[in-house]
Amino acid sequence: MLSILLIVPALGAILAALWPSQTRFSSRDATRTISLTVSLAVIGWTVLLLTQFDLSNPGMQFAENFTWIDALGLSYRLGVDGLSLPLVALNSLLTWIAIYSTDEQIERPRLYYSLILILNAAVSGVFLAQDLLLFFIAYELELIPLYLLIAIWGGQKRAYAATKFLIYTALSGALILAAFLGLAWLGGSNSFIYNPALAHALPVGQQLWLLGALLLGFGIKMPLFPFHTWLPDAHVEASTPISVLLAGVLLKLATYGILRFCVGLFPDAWQIAAPWLSVWAIVSVLYGALMAIAQRDMKKMVAYSSVSHMGYILLAAAANTPLSFSAAMIQMVSHGLISATLFLLVGVVYQKTKTRDINVLEGLLNPERGMPVIGSLMVVGVMASAGIPGMVGFVAEFLIFRSSFPVFPVQTLLCMVGTGLTAVYYLLLINKAFFGRLSATVQNLEAVTWRERYPAMILTIAVVVFGLQPGWITRWSEPTIAATLHQPPAMVANILSNKQ
Repeated sequence: MLSILLIVPALGAILAALWPSQTRFSSRDATRTISLTVSLAVIGWTVLLLTQFDLSNPGMQFAENFTWIDALGLSYRLGVDGLSLPLVALNSLLTWIAIYSTDEQIERPRLYYSLILILNAAVSGVFLAQDLLLFFIAYELELIPLYLLIAIWGGQKRAYAATKFLIYTALSGALILAAFLGLAWLGGSNSFIYNPALAHALPVGQQLWLLGALLLGFGIKMPLFPFHTWLPDAHVEASTPISVLLAGVLLKLATYGILRFCVGLFPDAWQIAAPWLSVWAIVSVLYGALMAIAQRDMKKMVAYSSVSHMGYILLAAAANTPLSFSAAMIQMVSHGLISATLFLLVGVVYQKTKTRDINVLEGLLNPERGMPVIGSLMVVGVMASAGIPGMVGFVAEFLIFRSSFPVFPVQTLLCMVGTGLTAVYYLLLINKAFFGRLSATVQNLEAVTWRERYPAMILTIAVVVFGLQPGWITRWSEPTIAATLHQPPAMVANILSNKQ
């Protein structure tokens, strides 16, 4: 059942790539239609998984297992639980959004759409893999299509940004593979099956070394300071749909890896490292926010915002309680939806004005000659990112601070400063680019079509709906989190109701 999430996009990629150019349907239109159809089919199958998922079962469901390459100890093991299912759904949704928002006149469409579908399959493979080596293969596989998507369809410095992304991600994968190989060797195992008991049997000193390798690997991918420098460059040079996937989904591979492997495999070592990790979270939160304030490029500002918001997830993971893990899950989904919305809107602004410089733009909310709908959606998006009540960003950040404060009070208070800084840089963006008179440099703008508005509107609705009903996210993950941490489930709905 889970293999369909891998096979269908892969077959769709092959069909799009091999579609003949000499047919009564143009190759461009046919490949786009194929890709949209395949991505909708994946969404439909994901919805089916959601309806069939047993909320009372904290373990792996819909499991598939057979030996693949016995000599390497590699098995094809798939499974989904409350940690992975929300992220699989996010990947399915944002893949369709990225395909739909792609320029219909894009060059080399067969290659482009094929790479996006391969990327979707690889990301799903990461979330579903229950074999460490299979996880690594899927983790590394996603970097190939993403590298090509930036290097071929990116901006002027696309080669530099794509190469930098490739080097950093390859280093991340090497550290993760080293940790997995070390775990199998030190544990005396001849396979790479995900087995927490194998790690628990190791001395704490060995656990710390293996945990350190994983933290560095996933820290590069999240990314956390000082390994973040590849992300702003990649975002600035990537096209809008690729930025949507990069921020909305690709960063979650690392945050998922921290919860699944760092905490799941090495809980004793994690408790020792947690205070230091909370300090690392502070540095990333504040550094990302301060760098965002200093930006003039709207896209670079949103990119540094991602660096800051990833630090919140590390703080929640360091707190290591059922409520903080639930908060981390909400933050992953929240950031995926909000960042994708903001990148879509910035992309529309750039397409119409040919600039992202907030010192050049002004008055885009002008109801007659500006972009009032896009501006209104941008206001909602930045409010959600800044944690305004009624939106999913507020729920995520409130629960992170609520769950982390009893464990790390000083670190939590310092991270809360990041929320105030988020409001600062996004207010700068809104005030400069959208309020005031329409600047002379961006007069006579082309009208924004409804097709260009739909993707951001869909995501904005999701941001509000999940902000009002956060239990629709946490209900999937709470049983799994409680089983992972061997504690009673945290009832997020009760926490929020008591707050109200």
